[in-house]
Amino acid sequence: MVIRIPETTISSSDGRRSIPLIGMGSATPTRNSEEVKAALIEAIKIGYRHFDTAAIYKTEKPVGEAVAEALQLGLIKSRDEVFITTKLWCNSTQRHLVLPAMKQSLCNLGLEYVDLYLIHWPLTLKQEEFKIPIPTEGIAPINIKEVWEEMEKCQNLGLTKSIGVSNFSPRRIEEILSFAKIPPAVNQVELNPLWQQKKLIEFCKKNDILVTGYAPLGGPGTRWGHNRVMECDILQDISKSRKKTIAQITLRWIFEQGVSVVVKSYNIERMKQNIDIFDWSLTEDELYKISQIPQQKQIYLIGTMVIEPNDVMAEIDADLSFQ
Repeated sequence: MVIRIPETTISSSDGRRSIPLIGMGSATPTRNSEEVKAALIEAIKIGYRHFDTAAIYKTEKPVGEAVAEALQLGLIKSRDEVFITTKLWCNSTQRHLVLPAMKQSLCNLGLEYVDLYLIHWPLTLKQEEFKIPIPTEGIAPINIKEVWEEMEKCQNLGLTKSIGVSNFSPRRIEEILSFAKIPPAVNQVELNPLWQQKKLIEFCKKNDILVTGYAPLGGPGTRWGHNRVMECDILQDISKSRKKTIAQITLRWIFEQGVSVVVKSYNIERMKQNIDIFDWSLTEDELYKISQIPQQKQIYLIGTMVIEPNDVMAEIDADLSFQ
């Protein structure tokens, strides 16, 4: 049975465009193209219609192949039935590199356009091949005005239907809004019950920007992730009393915040469970208990991408610690 995922709309070149409120992520340490493609085809069979990738994930090609195969198999009738997000990596956040990077992503995907193109992080990396730790001399501030003008050009040329940002604080979004002809449609950020982003969500709603949460379960099993969401006593208690998985409780909580989310599991049963959250609600008492969970941000650039302190990354980390 195909589960229909609710949608909302975001600003786009068409005026408003529908986006499913749960998307399937494709960032995977294995980077096995066949595994990614097979998982996404199964996801389409179940009901997923939003697929999130990025230049740095090295999964644009299998995402595009999955869409092509789904069309061939008759799982979807047209390209328009799926919503594809990809992202501009930091080594291309310079005026002359944005459009070529956009075109390269479309080439990788085998598509004429994407539905959403995001600036992945608000910084510039001067390295052709991404390697961690990043040397300090390879990090520079982003010229956001120049980069955003090129993002707008990508939308005006029809290469993407909408544009947005990822890992941007209110302060940095306000800077874009001060000169943008096309405002950001989406801000994709770390979001889960242990990092609830209430002020950021409020800011984005006031500015007609949809927040999309990543790492809803904390990213367990990744180099930068943690198990604290899955081990949270409050979430475990609610899970037991409601006879739902901790993932379902978490995703339902995110859904009830009026934002969207990107999940990632290549296990078919968990794929189904993760979107089986729309015919029940959390109680006021459960919502209150979740609101009282101590807050702790997990994803910092310093410690993840660099070892030595760096002023550019320290400023981004401080901005994103805003609650």
